Amino acid sequence: MNSKKKILLLATGGTIVSAETAGGDGLAPSLDIAGIFPYLPGVADTYEITAKSILNLDSSNIQPEEWVVIARSIYEAYPDYDGIVVTHGTDTMAYTASILTFMLPNIPIPVVLTGSQLPLAHPLTDATDNLRYAFAMSASGIPGVFIAFNRRIILGCRAVKVRTTGFDAFESVNCEDVGIINSGGLVINQSVLPKLSGKCRLLDRLCSDVFLIKLTPGLNPRIFDMLLDMNYKGIVIEAFGAGGIHFVHRDLISKLQKLTDCGIPVVVSSQCLYERSDLSIYQTGKLALRQGVIPAYDMTTEAAVTKLIWALGQTDSLNEIRTIFATSYAGEVTP
Repeated sequence: MNSKKKILLLATGGTIVSAETAGGDGLAPSLDIAGIFPYLPGVADTYEITAKSILNLDSSNIQPEEWVVIARSIYEAYPDYDGIVVTHGTDTMAYTASILTFMLPNIPIPVVLTGSQLPLAHPLTDATDNLRYAFAMSASGIPGVFIAFNRRIILGCRAVKVRTTGFDAFESVNCEDVGIINSGGLVINQSVLPKLSGKCRLLDRLCSDVFLIKLTPGLNPRIFDMLLDMNYKGIVIEAFGAGGIHFVHRDLISKLQKLTDCGIPVVVSSQCLYERSDLSIYQTGKLALRQGVIPAYDMTTEAAVTKLIWALGQTDSLNEIRTIFATSYAGEVTP
């Protein structure tokens, strides 16, 4: 009897399969995914791997249309595999991992995204180790969407890219790591694992008309009129500190009422990477709450943006979107 775990490897491009372009325009995805196995001796003896390329893009070019392709590929394949590994560029990997969490609720197998900071063919690459970590997690039987990188396993909806070149590119923000790889092997932290609550579904309707704005002192309130004129359907604001929004000299808060009156959900998070936003502490936050904004609490920006993109694909009801943001689907927010 074959006791090997059946793993599907889905390739989307990224640095991991990149090489210098002939015209000297920099790195671009080029290596066929089947070409990774010579770099990973022994892996084929450990797992039964099926490799498939579904995209071949720098992750800066992976957008909502590509998220749908990735989610559908996972959903169609998951009944036939013990786990799925998705290779992906690092620049938008946290966005993709977050959105897949919402598009594939109750996925019953591990779906593990990974990539690298140096191409697979580079003599000092981190790609081979990251792939080994991803395969190990994909064979663990632990359901959910994760990122495997630099000996860490992170919930997909809690990952943030925090370094541009360092091998420790990702951190789990406001949540402990799901697991680490050390001399004891793959060590799992059971306390942070998402719980299944039903049958897996594919919820792949998205609304990409979501704008992320980072507040700066002196920001002109007319920016919100412009966003309305451009038919944006949702806005995420990275506010100051615990959730402060200025109203002296330039009154941003009065504009928020206009947005909510138009049925536009406005989600407010913090510019601070760590700890939760709390709009109930200061006047600058309480006034915003009175205008109907939706708190993001301790969600990452990536999770807040993708959750809103996903939520607007499910409903255009502002009250339903409030309920969605008050619900933790896979550990993306601390209740």
